[in-house]
Amino acid sequence: MIRSAQSMAREGRRVDEARALLKAQDGNDELKRRYLIAEAQVLREADRTADALVVLDDALREHPDDTDLLYETAMLAERLDRIDLMESRLRRVIELKPDHAHAHNALGYSLADRSLRLDEAEALIVRALELLPDDPFILDSMGWVRFRRGDAKEAVVHLERAYAIRADAEIAAHLGEVLWTLQRQGDANRIFDEALKAHPDNKLLGDTVRRLRGQ
Repeated sequence: MIRSAQSMAREGRRVDEARALLKAQDGNDELKRRYLIAEAQVLREADRTADALVVLDDALREHPDDTDLLYETAMLAERLDRIDLMESRLRRVIELKPDHAHAHNALGYSLADRSLRLDEAEALIVRALELLPDDPFILDSMGWVRFRRGDAKEAVVHLERAYAIRADAEIAAHLGEVLWTLQRQGDANRIFDEALKAHPDNKLLGDTVRRLRGQ
């Protein structure tokens, strides 16, 4: 049912119909939560991030210590640039589940990407990497925080490993930028061209390529 709703939302942007389909489903508390998170994802993909946050915030008031809801609302808050809310929610997740690698990573990456409290950002990502040492997105975060700290040579090691595990568009954007900084424009352009072919609509990738190529 969730896949049907997601397909419906993508086909002709039938977002409200997809939401109605998900709201009509019944089940136990776990199923209802899954449908609620799916509804928020439909809204997020339709660029209705604020509406998605309202949907999950309503549920969070009834279940304030639900780590899935806390994490999802933190990610929505980050997209809305509500950094204080994002940070408070992720810290609560870490308090409730100290081994939640993705919460450590999300907070560390968000701080690093804004060049905020880089010592703390790196410590959070190090902890995430201890918990999930082969996760490509956490490896990407480690590369990015090292780059933000001025260590491009160390950064590229983590980013190349991340990209080898998963050729993700945003990992490609980070790897290409670090390679460019290291005067390895040929390698950077190869990564950019490969990633643009696979992910032509990714905003971060497109913005990074245009900025560096001066287009």
